[in-house]
Amino acid sequence: MPTVAIHQPNFLPWLGFFDKISRADVFVLLDSVQFPKKGGTWVNRVRILVNGRETWLTVPIERSYHGTRAIREMRIRDDDGRWRETAIKTLRSAYGRAPFFDAIEAELQPLLRDATSDLATFNERAIRRICALLDLDTPLVRASELDADGAATDLLVSLVRAVGGDAYLAGGGAGGYQEDEKFAAAGIELRYQRFEPPVYPQRGSDTHVPGLSVVDAFAHVGPDGTRRLLG
Repeated sequence: MPTVAIHQPNFLPWLGFFDKISRADVFVLLDSVQFPKKGGTWVNRVRILVNGRETWLTVPIERSYHGTRAIREMRIRDDDGRWRETAIKTLRSAYGRAPFFDAIEAELQPLLRDATSDLATFNERAIRRICALLDLDTPLVRASELDADGAATDLLVSLVRAVGGDAYLAGGGAGGYQEDEKFAAAGIELRYQRFEPPVYPQRGSDTHVPGLSVVDAFAHVGPDGTRRLLG
């Protein structure tokens, strides 16, 4: 019974994102939905740990457009490359003394220096490389390349059907908007991820801080240790 997971293509996502990939037979990158006109989103920002405190690492985006845009239409605002170099320096400052950062920095630099201005492509390439480091081989497909329509739960059902799925893996935050009965009506089994953030040592913090970018785990326990955290 093919299980399908669906999530927006987030920026250097947290461990729960990759746990969801590991539990799915197909993972759909939801790039076809609207990017919020104002405020932040996990698609262009993520939390990291700097001197024991949570700090946002943000991809600057072009917001001088009229109307609305889908995630696949969003562009990075970084004409001269300064943001990319600043991001690398920020991560080096945050994690330079962590046990495994020297090894993982060589992987991070090409991801952050990716010259594309397409935000969805930028994130997708990073996600694919991180999956490779974690030995995850779940197929990733873009929602915008599938024959699916509808909104909210109807769109999720349509996407599961478009990739031949019989089960949908929902994340922990789906209860606020998801209409569970529509999956049953479509003959799709609904499963819940129920991910519990694992605890691991974090330099500079007395208590574990969950929900950070996977970069935090890579820097502190390395790719092998991060694979073990995901079980």
